[in-house]
Amino acid sequence: MGSESDECCRGDGVILGVDGGTTSTVCVCLPLFPFSDHRRLPDPLPVLGRAAAGCSNYNSVGENAARVTLEQVIAEALSRAGKDHSAVLAVCLGVSGVNHPSDQERILNWMRGIFSHHVKIYVQNDAVAALASGTMGKLHGCVLIAGTGCIAYGFTEDGREARAAGAGPVLGDWGSGYGIASRALTAVVKAHDGRGPKTTLTNCILESLGLPSPDEIIGWTYADSSWARIAALVPIVVSCAEAGDEVAEEILNNAVHELALSVKAVVKRLHLAGKDGTDYFQVVMVGGVLEANKTWDIGNKVIDSVLKAYPGACPIRPKVESSSFLNPKLLLLMTSGTCYWSCFVCLGLHDERNRSKWP
Repeated sequence: MGSESDECCRGDGVILGVDGGTTSTVCVCLPLFPFSDHRRLPDPLPVLGRAAAGCSNYNSVGENAARVTLEQVIAEALSRAGKDHSAVLAVCLGVSGVNHPSDQERILNWMRGIFSHHVKIYVQNDAVAALASGTMGKLHGCVLIAGTGCIAYGFTEDGREARAAGAGPVLGDWGSGYGIASRALTAVVKAHDGRGPKTTLTNCILESLGLPSPDEIIGWTYADSSWARIAALVPIVVSCAEAGDEVAEEILNNAVHELALSVKAVVKRLHLAGKDGTDYFQVVMVGGVLEANKTWDIGNKVIDSVLKAYPGACPIRPKVESSSFLNPKLLLLMTSGTCYWSCFVCLGLHDERNRSKWP
């Protein structure tokens, strides 16, 4: 009988990596092949097929829509690779909204309905995949994702983990794109009815949405429950802050505080910075909110805040998340890398105790 690595590398078997977010979902189909250094990805990555679809966070769009999105993006990636489901050896899904074992089991059941029993399936929060992409597969350190939603997640070398935020917009994810945009909409409504100061957000948002009056914002907001639809207004808030609007600046400063606080909470709970708070640790930062590339740079301000508390922190900002802020070519490259390393975790090839099983 051949070894596990022989079996994995033989024939036309492929692995699938799914990066599922609240804004969009990307699936890449990759071959599982031997390479000498497990820390180094091939360049360029041998992507056989790639597909993109909408939201796969069922907390945002509901279970049926999320399941359809995942099945659709997987089928399309396989089709573009010239493969079918029988060629799949393993599937790794990093999906936002996966916060508890029951969330994992739900998606596992969806996948078991379309793959045979021998396929290895790994389901985690998208923060795990994002961390792995920034550390080249090593699950140690902290990751901050700030896109439509937000979450901070951390791992220690001995396997402990902790998270902060990520509970959704109703439960205080104010550093997220949704949180920023919803506060901007609230500021417009309050300025209109006299409860808040005047703000340039009013005209800018009305013009962007094609609405004649702030009164119309109420109907627009509740006409569609999609979180991504609201979060798409973040660039307007950033532009208004850059132009000197105090209300917009306050909203962004609050977001910076919330995001930095989430990272600090994880670092403190896991003692990532050591007893005196100065030890080296990596902080991977991904998401459209952090990568807006504007003069008013939310990501840099979050980094500054974290470094003041923990000078040993090492920020890493790979472009991982599928977002309209990101270059499509970089998105393809880095999402592929994220999914590839996550699949190694899935196959048991990343663990130091399984070194002999690496292809």
